[in-house]
Amino acid sequence: MGRSPRPSSKLPSAVHYEQADYGDVEKLKTFLAGAEEVIDLAYATAPQTSYADPVFDLVSNVPPSVRLLQEAVAASVHRVVLVSSGGTVYGVARQLPIREDHPTQPISPYGITKLAIENYGRMFTSLFNLPVIIVRPANAYGEGQRRLSGQGFIAAAMERIKHRQEVEIYGEQGTVRDYIHVDDVASGILAALQRGEPGSAYNIGTGRGLSNLEILRAIEPLASKLRLPIHTRYSPARKFDVPDNYLDCTLLQSVSGWHAQIPLEEGVERLWHAVLTQN
Repeated sequence: MGRSPRPSSKLPSAVHYEQADYGDVEKLKTFLAGAEEVIDLAYATAPQTSYADPVFDLVSNVPPSVRLLQEAVAASVHRVVLVSSGGTVYGVARQLPIREDHPTQPISPYGITKLAIENYGRMFTSLFNLPVIIVRPANAYGEGQRRLSGQGFIAAAMERIKHRQEVEIYGEQGTVRDYIHVDDVASGILAALQRGEPGSAYNIGTGRGLSNLEILRAIEPLASKLRLPIHTRYSPARKFDVPDNYLDCTLLQSVSGWHAQIPLEEGVERLWHAVLTQN
């Protein structure tokens, strides 16, 4: 797997950063030695890229994740959080907002592999007593997001607006998604780590669905201050896009008291200023 860039911001003094290949078993053993808790966010693909090569999506993500679970058992790790996907594992919504007991019928390779790893996690909890907790975040956005990675509509739209380029919308309104600031995602993961029940899955979102056009309307006042127009280009809706997805997060709230705290308007403004100051 390719290596991720080093953190763009300064880390706390107590944090030790190591960069390595997720598939390097010896490194994995070293990192897990003495570890009590593990949060697994590693993934080699994004929803959009998974369609281009479903086999790569499968082989680059599932085997290393299963190996991590095996090594976590060997290292007697106390708790493991697997970061799945609230935006893809459910597939087309039968009811909204989506609860954790909604049927899981993903329509993307990315969602299928995420769900497979969830099931491996549950198996390791059942058979090997490894306390695995699953979280399913909604569509995260925030400062530091890679804006042209094919993932993250808000950041990508801002980047195009900044350079006076068109923002492409698929369908009349675009897709409806649950946009949650990355700080709230982080606090939700910690809440699940500390209070979640092993073998259970927890949504992390806001419970609010917004279309692509509604997001552009939220950006418009910020762009207008700099006299940056928002140009849109409409394309036919894509078959692999779930039309509507936003999450019911009362389960995590009931076990931990967690709820998203950063309003969209505040989060969008923070990201906008970050995009303006970055190359």
